[in-house]
Amino acid sequence: MKHIQEEAGWGALLSGKNGLKSIALAGGVMIHAMDVYLATTIMPSVTSDIGGLSFYSWATTIYVVAAIIGSVISSVVLSKMGPRASYRLAIIFFAIGALICTVAPAMSVLLAGRFVQGIGGGLLVALSYAMISIVYEKRFWSRAMALVSAMWGISAFLGPLFGGIFAEYSHWRYAFVTLLIIAAALIFLTENVLPKKQDKELKAAKIPVVKLLLILFAALAISTGSIAENLYANAAGVIGAIILLGLVIKGEKGASERLLPNGAYKLSTLLGATYAVVILLTLAGTVEIYIPYFLQIIHDFSPLKAGYLTVLIALGWSLCSVAFSGLPAKYVKGVIIAGPLLVLAGLAWLSYFVSHVEYGGGIGFIVICLLLIFIGAGIGMGWSHILTQVLSSAPKGEEEKASASISTVQLLGTAFGSAAAGLIANFSGITNPGGIAGAEHAAQWLFGAFAITPLLALVVILCKFKR
Repeated sequence: MKHIQEEAGWGALLSGKNGLKSIALAGGVMIHAMDVYLATTIMPSVTSDIGGLSFYSWATTIYVVAAIIGSVISSVVLSKMGPRASYRLAIIFFAIGALICTVAPAMSVLLAGRFVQGIGGGLLVALSYAMISIVYEKRFWSRAMALVSAMWGISAFLGPLFGGIFAEYSHWRYAFVTLLIIAAALIFLTENVLPKKQDKELKAAKIPVVKLLLILFAALAISTGSIAENLYANAAGVIGAIILLGLVIKGEKGASERLLPNGAYKLSTLLGATYAVVILLTLAGTVEIYIPYFLQIIHDFSPLKAGYLTVLIALGWSLCSVAFSGLPAKYVKGVIIAGPLLVLAGLAWLSYFVSHVEYGGGIGFIVICLLLIFIGAGIGMGWSHILTQVLSSAPKGEEEKASASISTVQLLGTAFGSAAAGLIANFSGITNPGGIAGAEHAAQWLFGAFAITPLLALVVILCKFKR
């Protein structure tokens, strides 16, 4: 028995053939997560070089929506092509997208590259998790899952590091070249360690093409409305998105292949209320895409310094998610309530401190750092318990769908959060009048408006969550 336990430990997982498999699957998540943080860090330099400031948030929105598509189609790709070929396809999509971004002469070309990259990134993440049960023995599954998930934390430091260094010296394109090099190494490795076929046939669901297109067009509707300076055009974009999302929900009723479990779209159910809280808290975290821009323009931070401050949200989220995950049941409700209050305080005070140039150094700098940590901590402290409630409140027989849908719901929240952030930032002056004055005004509006999301999450928790 002791021998079996030793073999199932970290040493056995990270050595020999298992070690190579671990690098391959963890690398897929790492390159996707690294790209997310890298792109956020270099975007101020990108817009300064090739223009397109009004499309600033599109780089995230387009990528995340494409990642949703990649994630949803992953099961079909895996069942039809097998582990090795499907992973190869994902890396090729990601690499082609990175190459397009590298040579992009204008924002429109870069956005096309981000879309292709996003499909590859979404595929890589979904396939990395799905293949754990294919390439490892069951005794390794838990540790392999932890290893793959840990790549988000590592990437939170690597992304801003590479992005910040290259942006610092006006070579933002080299950041995408770095991703190309990693992708090339990854595809070489996976060709030698991943199996061509899985032992058992996977039953692939049909791809919900119409629903995916409606989600894509809904995100684009908000984003398209955001670049207009006319209030009516802004409103039309939001209304159009609501109509398209309504069609998605309508299409889910009675469908054999659903994106989310039964009851997910009704706020009156515990499952629907829990999904609402997940989306609202995810929305609150999407303000991070504009933090590097505000800190560089208003406070004259270097790209590297501004990029690493963005990581504080992810750091607070991750640390508190782990630290509060083992709480006794009697404290869980209190922590879930306290979380949105902390996020609310962080966003409300950021709207003041970030928008005033005099708070870029000394005590003001420390306060900004703490407020960013507050936002992440507030999301993370009740996160594991909220996600557990998604599984426990799912209809009987749909627990697996509820589990698989968590990442989809988070990606949806990120996609629409970044689109809404672009709408608010553009409307509040980031491009007109632009410059420091425009950035200050946009920071006040953006953080202030997004402070509503944790407040709404708190209302849902108090009204719908069990004691």
